[in-house]
Amino acid sequence: MEWEVVIGLEIHAQLATRSKIFSGAATAYGAAPNTQACAVDLGMPGVLPVLNAEAVRMAVKFGLATGCKIAPRSVFARKNYFYPDLPKGYQISQYELPIVAHGKLEIQLDDGTTKTIGITRAHLEEDAGKSLHEDFHDLTGIDLNRAGTPLLEIVSEPDLRSAKEAVAYMKKIHSLVRYLEICDGNMQEGSFRCDANVSMRPKGREKFGTRAEIKNINSFRFVERAINYEIERQTDLLERGGTVIQETRLYDANKDETRSMRSKEEAMDYRYFPDPDLLPVILDDSFIEATRKTLPELPDEKRERFVSQYGLTPYDASVLTSSRELASFFEATERAADGEAKLAANWVMGDLSGALNKANLEITASPVTAHMLGGMIRRISDNTISGKIAKEVFEAMWNGEGDADTVIEKKGLKQVTDTGAIEAAIDAVIANNPKQLEQYRSGQDKLFGFFVGQAMKATQGKANPALLNELLKKKLGAQ
Repeated sequence: MEWEVVIGLEIHAQLATRSKIFSGAATAYGAAPNTQACAVDLGMPGVLPVLNAEAVRMAVKFGLATGCKIAPRSVFARKNYFYPDLPKGYQISQYELPIVAHGKLEIQLDDGTTKTIGITRAHLEEDAGKSLHEDFHDLTGIDLNRAGTPLLEIVSEPDLRSAKEAVAYMKKIHSLVRYLEICDGNMQEGSFRCDANVSMRPKGREKFGTRAEIKNINSFRFVERAINYEIERQTDLLERGGTVIQETRLYDANKDETRSMRSKEEAMDYRYFPDPDLLPVILDDSFIEATRKTLPELPDEKRERFVSQYGLTPYDASVLTSSRELASFFEATERAADGEAKLAANWVMGDLSGALNKANLEITASPVTAHMLGGMIRRISDNTISGKIAKEVFEAMWNGEGDADTVIEKKGLKQVTDTGAIEAAIDAVIANNPKQLEQYRSGQDKLFGFFVGQAMKATQGKANPALLNELLKKKLGAQ
C-alpha cells in the first residue's frame, strides 16, 4: 500500500521580553539555577499574576505579519497537570480564545514551487521550569529559572507532507520571528523549539491516521531526522497489521530514534478553565494599528525587492534575506561597493559566509565589515586587483591586517595592466616551452590553459586575466 504522511508543527518561540509574562523576574539566559524565579512564578499563596503588555504586543506583531485574525477579546486559562518542574500544578495558557488565529505562511519547496501552510492559532503561555538529569546520580534537579518565561505557541494546520516541508516551514517561522525581533531564535538555549505531530494514512484517503507527537525538538536537522524516523516506524507498524497508538514520544539524537514517553493527553485531561486571577485581554483597533506601524519590511517583501532592485536571482535573494542581519549586511556592502550588487552578493554568500561558518561566527560579529568588503569589491571593479588576488586580500582583512587599500599597498598586490610587461612575460613563456607551442599549434587547444598558468606565474598572479588571455591568443596564433 502507498502511504502519505500528515504533519503539523507546534512551534514554541520564547518572546524577547526582559521580564516574565506574569511577573517582574528576569528572563536572561545562563543565570545560576533558581535565581530568577519569584513567588509569582512558583504560584505561592496570595500572589497574583500581572500580564506583561510587551508580550501581548509581540504576539500581535506575529499575527499581523502572518495575516492572522487578532482577537479583540482573548482569555487565559489554567492547563492542569503535574510535572516536577511545574510547582503550581498548572500552566497559564490560552485555550478556547487565543490572541491570534487563522493565518497562513508561504514556503518554498526544493523544486522552486511554493506551498501555503495554514496557521491554526498562536497563543500566549508561560514556560515551565527544567528538569536536570545529567549531574545527578539517580536524582533529578529542578531549575525554575525558566518558569514563567513568555512563549508564543504557533500551531500549524496539518498541511505538511514531508520532513523537508516541515523543516522549510520551521525555518520560515524562525526567520520571521527574528525579523520581527520578538524572539532571538537561539535553538541551543531552547528559545525556539517545536513539537511535531506525525500520522500516516493510505494515499488518497481524506481521514487522518492516529498521530504521535514528538516533543521538544530543538534543531532543524533533528526535526527532519525525527519525522523521517517516525514515518518509517509508523509505516512499518501499519504494513505489519499493527495499530499506531496516540502518544507522546521523545527523539533521541544519539540513537537517531523516537521512543515512547507517555500516552497522549486530550484537552479534557488538562481540565482547562479560565484563570480566575487574570482578566480577559481586550485589544482595541488603535492598539492593533499602532502595532502594525512597527512592522519591519518582512522577508517575502524584502526578497521581491532584492530581485527587482538589485537584479538578483530569486535564489540569491532568498539566501540573502534569510535573516534580517544578513540582508542588512548585503545592502551595506552593495552601497560601499558603488552598486556592484551581483559581486556583493557573491562575496557575502561565498567567501564571507564560508569564513563565518568555519569560525562559528554570526554575521554581526564578522571581522570584515560591510564597508571593508565593499571597498575590496570596488578594487575588483576598477581592475586594481583580480578576483583571484581578491581572495588573498580578503584573507588578510579577515586576519586584521587593515582594509583592502591598505592590504593591496602593503603587499604589492596591484594588478599588472601594462601591455608591454604582460607581453614580455608571454614571450618568455613561449620561448621556454617550444614543445608545448608546437603541440598547441598542431591542434591541442587544451594547452592554452598551460600557457595561461605559466604566464600568470611569471607575473606572480598579478596580470589582468582578460588582457593576458587576449594577448596570449594573438601570440600563440602568430606563425
